[in-house]
Amino acid sequence: MQPTKDLLAFRFFTEIGIIEQLARNQLEASLPDGIKMAQFVVLNHLVRLGDETGEWAPARLANALQVTKGAMTNTLQRLEKRQLVSITPDPHDGRGKLVEITSAGREMRLRCVSSITPFLTTLSKEVSERELASVLPVLEKVREYLDLQRS
Repeated sequence: MQPTKDLLAFRFFTEIGIIEQLARNQLEASLPDGIKMAQFVVLNHLVRLGDETGEWAPARLANALQVTKGAMTNTLQRLEKRQLVSITPDPHDGRGKLVEITSAGREMRLRCVSSITPFLTTLSKEVSERELASVLPVLEKVREYLDLQRS
């Protein structure tokens, strides 16, 4: 039998996995104009971190979001087709590309956030801000640990 702390950690990650699946399905159903969760995640990432770190290479985005380069290429092509991102040659690397969110992409990200707000409002009636705030430091600590462990 494993030590209790291992069983607790296993239960912790099981709950996170189930929450992720349920939340992803609920949120994706709420996203506007056929936007998929992967597309929203990229737009959100570019808004959150794009301004402070500049343009992103597709491989860097794939690494940051822990998806394959192929999956990222597919997502970026779909976003570019909708003019939500622009993909330009990297002036420092002749073979490289750089991704930048467009103003339409920023607007779509805001629409996406607005579209999931009713779900989040309903959730907040069941789980208080105080309860969410109490678990956030633990989740952040686990995320930081896992981020340091990735290769």
